[in-house]
Amino acid sequence: MSSCKHNLLILLPEADNRLRCKHCHLTIKENELNGDYCPECFEMNGTRNYDFHKIQDLGNDTIRYRCEDCGVIIEC
Repeated sequence: MSSCKHNLLILLPEADNRLRCKHCHLTIKENELNGDYCPECFEMNGTRNYDFHKIQDLGNDTIRYRCEDCGVIIEC
């Protein structure tokens, strides 16, 4: 267990409307993709992969913070 007291917390934005590539696992906003192929797969392999799945929304009740000192994610 870490000895960090998590004194400096940063509020993380909600992960709504995000897609994850089924091949390289790139996470991208749906409006940035515009129904096109995965830019990471194309850059790395030259393949145009259109296979994505939506990332489940955590819900409005979950708030996430990241500790600036140790990088841990805290959900509450």
